[in-house]
Amino acid sequence: MHDFAFIFAGFFVGIVVGLTGVGGGSLMTPILIFFFGVKPYLAVGTDLLFAAFTKMGGTVSLARQRLVPWRVVVHLCAGSIPAALLTLYVLHTVGPADPAVQRVMTSTLGVALLLTAAATLFKAVRGKQAPRSLPDSQLAQALRPRHWALPLLFGAVIGTLVTLTSVGAGAIGVTVLLILYPLLPLPRIVGADIAYAVPLTLVAGLGHASLGSVDWPLLAKLLAGSLPGIWVGSHLMSRTPERLIRSVLSLLLAYAGTKLVLL
Repeated sequence: MHDFAFIFAGFFVGIVVGLTGVGGGSLMTPILIFFFGVKPYLAVGTDLLFAAFTKMGGTVSLARQRLVPWRVVVHLCAGSIPAALLTLYVLHTVGPADPAVQRVMTSTLGVALLLTAAATLFKAVRGKQAPRSLPDSQLAQALRPRHWALPLLFGAVIGTLVTLTSVGAGAIGVTVLLILYPLLPLPRIVGADIAYAVPLTLVAGLGHASLGSVDWPLLAKLLAGSLPGIWVGSHLMSRTPERLIRSVLSLLLAYAGTKLVLL
């Protein structure tokens, strides 16, 4: 029965991801901690690889549609990958199972969930105002950030956050991209967010695996549920009020974040 519960949890999160593009780390990690009693370091490490594998398919699909601005992806990875490696080095030195480290993880996870809740609510209220397309003549200008150093800085912050908590590459990443690249069409913003999350979560997840922070049988059960769940969610997207779903999701994330901060 416990195995089916993990598969169902993966299926549920997969549907939410397919519907909204948010929910991989934001929902799965607190579900593993609160409902299944998984240790925070195991929940984070397992969820990082869970996110990497689930977003690979999305990246391939978006790349075939030429919706991935690889220049933006490279700029973000230049900041996030070194930050993830540095964070992994610190975890390796201190030990991920150390009580103080787990306390930092849960507190940081709580803050990350609160930020994700705010970003999700922002997208629910104002997401439709972003441009959907842009002439090719204006695309080069749209691919330039407000300042060349900002993608490196925000990428480093997100890389650290994702490695510590498995949260941050979804709604927070999209919100950051909307700020840094205000002229970039929304489909390309989403494409960049999903594509750069794959190497980031893969590096962070494999780093956690080297520390013994990944439960491989659990990962297999979650993926068994999430992959069909994402397919179902993506097909329901056009029939579901997106703003309502995102608003409810932001409340759930805020509740989970507050509970983790107060632990």
